[in-house]
Amino acid sequence: MYKSRPKNLNLFTIKFPIPAIISILHRISGFALFLLIPFVLWALSYSLTQPGFESIQEWLSAFYVKLIIWLLLIPFCYHLVAGLRHLLMDVHVGTSLQGGRLSGMITFLLSLLLVILAGIWLW
Repeated sequence: MYKSRPKNLNLFTIKFPIPAIISILHRISGFALFLLIPFVLWALSYSLTQPGFESIQEWLSAFYVKLIIWLLLIPFCYHLVAGLRHLLMDVHVGTSLQGGRLSGMITFLLSLLLVILAGIWLW
């Protein structure tokens, strides 16, 4: 039996639609947040003591620490908005092709807005 199906296994040459990109980035941001759990729990437990709280306050006044925290808030903001999009799709809101594209663009824009607001809040 002769199969003449084209095979394109190079993911960099495939043009993904916006909903697929949103979904892939949602999974990546979730994995990044999962990896951050030990550091967040350590910072929380360290800040519950008086000397630890004071030292964390000193750390948070440094520019580079604020920049790192802002960079770590990016996957959180994106994962939050994309998760809300997925929840809306579970109740059949935006499941059409045009609705998926529109909700994908809204997800990117709201995530960008939240990241900018988080940067303003930090500084």
